[in-house]
Amino acid sequence: MPGVMARRVDPKVLEKLSRRLRRGSVAITGTNGKTTTTRMVSKILHTAGIRAVNNSTGANLVTGVTAALVSDTSLSGRPASEMGLFEVDEASVPRVAEEAQLSLLAVLNLFRDQLDRYGELSYTAKVIASAFPDLPPDGSVVLNADDPLVANLGRGTKNPVFFGVEDPALDTGKLQHIADSKDCPVCGTALSYEAVYFGHVGVYRCPNCSFARPEPAYRATRVRMDGPRGTDFLLTTPGGEHEARIGLPGLYNVYNALAAAAVAIEAGVEAEDVVRGLRAFGGAFGRVERVRVGEKEVFLLLIKNPVGFNEILRTFVASPAERANADRAGHVLIAINDNDADGRDVSWLWDVDFEMLAEAVTPGGAVPRFYVTGIRAEDMAVRLKYAELPVHSVIPDRKEALLAALGATPPGETLYVLPTYTTMLELRQTLSDLGHTHPFWEDK
Repeated sequence: MPGVMARRVDPKVLEKLSRRLRRGSVAITGTNGKTTTTRMVSKILHTAGIRAVNNSTGANLVTGVTAALVSDTSLSGRPASEMGLFEVDEASVPRVAEEAQLSLLAVLNLFRDQLDRYGELSYTAKVIASAFPDLPPDGSVVLNADDPLVANLGRGTKNPVFFGVEDPALDTGKLQHIADSKDCPVCGTALSYEAVYFGHVGVYRCPNCSFARPEPAYRATRVRMDGPRGTDFLLTTPGGEHEARIGLPGLYNVYNALAAAAVAIEAGVEAEDVVRGLRAFGGAFGRVERVRVGEKEVFLLLIKNPVGFNEILRTFVASPAERANADRAGHVLIAINDNDADGRDVSWLWDVDFEMLAEAVTPGGAVPRFYVTGIRAEDMAVRLKYAELPVHSVIPDRKEALLAALGATPPGETLYVLPTYTTMLELRQTLSDLGHTHPFWEDK
């Protein structure tokens, strides 16, 4: 609302205020990981002693960016910060780039997401690319080399900077059936993959034309995953190699960390501060967030599309650590809403590979105990039924479902909570009201 009102008073308020940021502004967009990556960069900048204003609550439309800058500005019109750091919705990128005087724009990935809003990925890519001419001559775009559609955005741009993973041990061996961008974005031929990490992300080339994965300037190698405790990897930058660690699990968070490192270093931060900032980062609210509830732990993991959901299932529920505990079922609460912020079309639930869970269970082993809640709880229950996974309870009320799942979770164990966006806010509010965590708008 502050952004809406400010733009009514002065339609050029974002342009005027952003010009007063001494270090300029950077923006981060893409389907998955925007909030986490933006907060990673924020932690890195704080570690380096740089004060940055950012839309930390996730209000990522142009009005949210405007509100963040207005809140950082004194009555005399001077921002307290020296740099702008903004998470931006894919469809809002052109307008933000036009008004916010961006010096750097990072694109993390492009997956099918909220089809009722965006439609085809190629269209979303074109929308993002239309913002590039508004960057200054010395501006840069930071792109995921391992996502063919994102990497293709670098063709014809003046200063593309690429990041990617190079670790053959992480190759899954095949494209998932939900892989969105299997064909060459230049000639339409099916891409040939040397390695597939998840979805359509990996090491690829076109057998028919010259299009291929570009050489990344920022690379992650020797990736060592330590279950839910975090991930170690060797970070290679244009200035050298550095041992890095993030306290977040999953390969998708390695990509977020790579993007954050690239953005920060391209913005002038030293690599040593980047490594220290990544190590100190504890996660973004609700995206990958641990909450202690007495002797138990609640692990909040935001879900929003098939690729992200699959990686969460693969990393946590069907991980080797879970398979090793054949006598422990584990507890999972899936919370599905279909409000505007979640996306009205929930047909994507049928593209999630829940069948991998049945395959991951060892003979005689226990299956995770599923609770489902939210506006579309019944839809989720039907999907699990077709995957031959038993649903313990269908409880539409979010608070009641959380308390029931928590009550059934034994002391010392973890309740995995997999919510869509608005159910995440509802469940976090419940945890906050009970005194177990802070409100989402408080950055702690």
